[in-house]
Amino acid sequence: MGKGGGCVPSKKKFPNQSTAAAAAEDEHELLESTPTEIAADESSAAAIPPRNLRLFIVYYSMYGHVEGLARRMKQGVDSFAGVEAELYRVPETLTEDVLAKMQAPPKDDSIPEIGSPADLAAADGFLFGFPTRYGSMAAQMKAFFDSTAQLWKEQKLAGKPAGFFVSTGTQGGGQETTAWTAITQLAHHGMLFVPIGYTFGAGMFRMDSIRGGTPYGAGVFAGDGTREPSETELALAEHQGNYMAGIVKRLANP
Repeated sequence: MGKGGGCVPSKKKFPNQSTAAAAAEDEHELLESTPTEIAADESSAAAIPPRNLRLFIVYYSMYGHVEGLARRMKQGVDSFAGVEAELYRVPETLTEDVLAKMQAPPKDDSIPEIGSPADLAAADGFLFGFPTRYGSMAAQMKAFFDSTAQLWKEQKLAGKPAGFFVSTGTQGGGQETTAWTAITQLAHHGMLFVPIGYTFGAGMFRMDSIRGGTPYGAGVFAGDGTREPSETELALAEHQGNYMAGIVKRLANP
């Protein structure tokens, strides 16, 4: 074999030998310190509590019936650990003069109007409430959904769960169809409709009193506007809030 051949390795064969050695030494030091660093990281993470999931209750209420359900619904959400409810009103589209002629009471300013449709993107889940108008949602709520075009275009709400609660004037006024026809809004956004089914238990089967609410969601009968929600209707709303909070948490932490 020629000079320089054979089995004697050349020093030039590993030009980065010193670099490799340094890297190995750094790796050794990293491994030596890793347990302490991990413990410190875990301690730091434990000191920062996880954020609560946000469930927006967004509603329109002319005479206060839907608002009554929304307030009770918030109690149900807030009683579920790790999830908190935020109440928002959608903007009114009628003038003060028209509302006065309809004998609608003033809105409760302690509940803020939702600032912009874009604000919905910050929520982990939703409960939308509205009165019926001939078997479908009131124009005020429809106008709000119509304003969410940019969210729809970007699919910012896709995959987020949402449910409905309603108010009707009579027993045949649209307790089910109002929610049913509203599902189209969720479908175009790619959202997940969450009905309550019969999870309320025995309360869903009571026949001894007039009661709003369906498997689609909580509901109240308003009559001519003077009837107040019954305790059963309010309890169903509270149940829906708690049930929805569980769904939101389950989807966020599969």
